[in-house]
Amino acid sequence: MAKILRIYPENPQENLINEVIKTLNNGGLIIYPSDTIYALGCNIFDIKAMEKLAQLKKVKLEKAQFSIICNDLSHLSDFTRPIDTSVFRFLKSHLPGPFTFILEANKSLPLAYKGHKTIGIRVPDHSIPQLIVEKLGHPIASTSIRDDDEIIEYSTDPELIAEKYDHLVDIVIDSGYGDNVASTIVDLTSGEPEIIRQGKGIL
Repeated sequence: MAKILRIYPENPQENLINEVIKTLNNGGLIIYPSDTIYALGCNIFDIKAMEKLAQLKKVKLEKAQFSIICNDLSHLSDFTRPIDTSVFRFLKSHLPGPFTFILEANKSLPLAYKGHKTIGIRVPDHSIPQLIVEKLGHPIASTSIRDDDEIIEYSTDPELIAEKYDHLVDIVIDSGYGDNVASTIVDLTSGEPEIIRQGKGIL
């Protein structure tokens, strides 16, 4: 059964964040809030956890397009090819924020991402995922939680999310109702921003 942790962005309790970190380090899956929608996450360097995440999304791991959640831009060079100063300034002016930026991947990606030519980077404007990544010491892999409802695309109620994923994840972080608009996906591989999916973020 998934453990529900009530953690609020205004005053996240350190002991509860530490419990999340321990779970991630032990290969567990978490559901966490962001500045857009609730999402599934795991330790980016734990191949078994990444495989479980792929199974939940019903995709093969090598074909999965999981974003990388960072707490700032300091991890960029770990995953991406060198980027122009103008692109870096563009990223800095929009992050933290409700965007996923597609960048060219480098060859030192974690095992689960090997062979990927591009990578999606997110820095949510939300204290909880930022704190998790900061305390973990490296980014987490992430994918959005979609709703089975044909009208409401994304689940917003953490209690309903917890019911649905009760036996599939280890921790659900309840921060109250989430948004139902996903991040805006922007392709920066050409050096010029190209919107792939319009979401919450406005360029």
